[in-house]
Amino acid sequence: MPVTFDDIRAARERLGSAIYVSPCPESAALSDLTGCRLFCKLDLLQRTGSFKERGARNALLLLDSARRARGVIAASAGNHALALACHGRDLGIPVTVVMPQHAPLVKVATCRRFGAEVVLAGSTFTDAKERADALAAERGLTYVHGFDDPAVIAGQGTIGLELVEQIPDLDAVIVPIGGAGLIAGVALATKSQRPSVEVIGVEAEQMPSFTMSLARGEVTVCPSKPTLADGLATTRPGHNAFAIARQYVDHVVKVSEDAIALAVLRLIELEKMVVEGAGAAPLAALVSGQLPELAGKRVAILLCGGNIDPLVLGRVIEVALAADGRLVRITAKISDRPGGLAILAAALAESGASIQQITHERAFAGPDVSSVRVVCDVETRDRQHIAEVERSLAARGIEFRLG
Repeated sequence: MPVTFDDIRAARERLGSAIYVSPCPESAALSDLTGCRLFCKLDLLQRTGSFKERGARNALLLLDSARRARGVIAASAGNHALALACHGRDLGIPVTVVMPQHAPLVKVATCRRFGAEVVLAGSTFTDAKERADALAAERGLTYVHGFDDPAVIAGQGTIGLELVEQIPDLDAVIVPIGGAGLIAGVALATKSQRPSVEVIGVEAEQMPSFTMSLARGEVTVCPSKPTLADGLATTRPGHNAFAIARQYVDHVVKVSEDAIALAVLRLIELEKMVVEGAGAAPLAALVSGQLPELAGKRVAILLCGGNIDPLVLGRVIEVALAADGRLVRITAKISDRPGGLAILAAALAESGASIQQITHERAFAGPDVSSVRVVCDVETRDRQHIAEVERSLAARGIEFRLG
């Protein structure tokens, strides 16, 4: 096995106080929401906003002096790059990170602020990885893999050591899966101490590379698709990570984009905490009703990252509100004569809905020049309220559709 429990314990000693031992409080609000006693491991509170610091620093500390002097390189969409840049600066090790060209600007700027050289290459992680490999060979740099380097996996596993100490009677832990480095380390550490703890993985439905690999019994590539959980958008798990995780992970579920968005929204509303899509995936698995067997049990979820682009956050919230029945688009056909719009507005007001945005479409409303199409984005309380809005519109004879 490429990583052992002793490697994880050694990593913890090596990391010392440079890594924050993140708290794992019980959440009363989320416990009520999910039906289990829910504890949140807050690794988004690390300096760079994610758990990646653990593995990155451990890998850097294990370099010999010659490799430290030449420097390291990695391909990363963000969090691994941030972690390497931050701890490379602290340890005096030159860091180069290669990101896809669409990487969030805030992460690019932060890496540069930490002193890293940032190279933008290609449109996918695969493109960035190819460029990083070429630069590593050209410059004699050490490549630090974000989820398959044994030292990185061991560093991530220190979360498992902390969990067992913080929740002695833990029943289950839910961990997001991208490249599987995090769940490999956490599962190994947890199961080595408490074999009875159930380790559950969560993937984005859009990119289930780990589930596909389990089904085939070997690392398998899945097509790249966009997901709100960009930290999980990995086309295949790491070979070392997969070898460990398949042995220790008990169960894997997949979550939809709507479920991820709703989880982000629930964390904002109930915990006053901004968590990126990948970090919210464990809560998404619970709120989507896929784990009823955990009712009443003591469950930890890893809120492992908080680095979400503010512009993306706005869109995620809107998607979540729509999925929650709290934002609906109504397209209505009304008379273009005076009073037509007033009838529509009165119907919505009567039902207690609030118009957030309204647009008239005359040119594309069809051949009937006496009518106009109106598109309204309307705030509602829930899906039952949407039904009340529909009844109110129908009662006034307004022709409409949702969406």
